[in-house]
Amino acid sequence: MITIQPELTGGGVRVKICGITKVEQGVAIARLGAQSLGFICVQASPRYVTPETIRFIVEQLPENVDSIGVFANSTIDNICQVVAESNLKGVQLHGDETAEYCDRLREFLPGIEIIKALRVKTSETLDAAAIYAVRVDTLLLDAYHPDKLGGTGKTLDWKILAEFRPHCPWLLAGGLRPDNVLNAIASFSENNFSGVDLSSGVEIAPGDKDLTKVAKLFDRLKQQITNN
Repeated sequence: MITIQPELTGGGVRVKICGITKVEQGVAIARLGAQSLGFICVQASPRYVTPETIRFIVEQLPENVDSIGVFANSTIDNICQVVAESNLKGVQLHGDETAEYCDRLREFLPGIEIIKALRVKTSETLDAAAIYAVRVDTLLLDAYHPDKLGGTGKTLDWKILAEFRPHCPWLLAGGLRPDNVLNAIASFSENNFSGVDLSSGVEIAPGDKDLTKVAKLFDRLKQQITNN
């Protein structure tokens, strides 16, 4: 397992901004305080970026910022190739990957963080979390959408997660914005909760981040630290 240590920015909460496509935006978001940047490696996505672009952005980032490639139902060979070409520190699996698939991927990428995303439709979805929690480093819970894998702006039902306490860190995604992220953090502070993942909630358009919204996000997180 890879141990992820959140920085103090964000009150000890890991903040991942996903769907980075532009060099200047990636660098600016890292400087504002994001511990992790996500890059979409699914070609059908409007936020898709090539391995060459990812690597160029990664080369401009501070050493302590995690670069995460997001894949869905890809081959292990393809993931390993993109990781090598892009110099990624982590892989997020956002498709229908099985627990056995995660085991095999770990054999090929022993030093890379593996995040398994689960799209939560009902409480039954959480039953699968226990199976993955012992095989991956981090879980990510996103809102379910019948046609889209992520970046929908839809918030999942947080009440379903009230008793969710997996045996590994987990990130909350789905419809998070600067104006609701503190409520999310407060709701799950005692649930082995690791952090938040934002995409469309800090965008102008898919892949085009709104730096004003990102700055507002970190301002609110810093205010939380001050108030505590």
